Amino acid sequence: MPLTTSQPKGFTEISGKSILDWTLKAFNTHGPFKHVYIAGYLSEVVMEKYPDFQFVKNDQWSTTNILFSLNCARDYMKNGFYSSYTDTLFKDDAVALLKQSQHDITVVMDTDWRNRYKHRSQHPESDAEKMIVDGNKVVEISRTIDPVKASGEFTGVLKMNSKGAKCFLEFYDSVNDSLGLDGIFTEDKPFRLAYLIHLFNHMIKNGVDIHYVPVHGNYHEIDTLQDYELAKKEWEINPND
Repeated sequence: MPLTTSQPKGFTEISGKSILDWTLKAFNTHGPFKHVYIAGYLSEVVMEKYPDFQFVKNDQWSTTNILFSLNCARDYMKNGFYSSYTDTLFKDDAVALLKQSQHDITVVMDTDWRNRYKHRSQHPESDAEKMIVDGNKVVEISRTIDPVKASGEFTGVLKMNSKGAKCFLEFYDSVNDSLGLDGIFTEDKPFRLAYLIHLFNHMIKNGVDIHYVPVHGNYHEIDTLQDYELAKKEWEINPND
């Protein structure tokens, strides 16, 4: 707020384009892709502006979180998929690296993340979705990782092939069957409020290989008005890089 009073955060404009349009630019450079949008807050605004999207509604958006929302689109995931958050800026280099990956599950990690956090007083490093990697595999992905020990930050951009998607959904269903949406999953959070990284970390602990590709910057998360001003300033320097 107040930028999201009448539109979703993804509609916020940075350097002449909305965050969502920057996302589409990054993907379409390496497309074509079928775009599936998981709609929650002000879904009708998105549906009106992007009639060519496939829409999946999370009617429980106000009481759930990222992981639950992604699962709403499971019918589109079974043959493999790419995914991103709707409040992050990234460029097509991330998509190009994912496209080259032959692994079942691959995530994008920003290795330059701490330089960005020097200016994010309203969103400290403790809130970052930090990663520890070894070789080309993710060893741990969690907000609780000591920033000094972190290899980078998860950007929310990922790719799964059909095998990876099947594994991901099986783990989701296993936790849901065991705990239900209101059962405590991790970090004192009920499963309905789990983040994507919570399930990823659970999968890693149970022997699932998750790989990563690195980008060095070219990434912003927009969580606060301060983030918005910082991203707008940096993206405007050379938005086409």
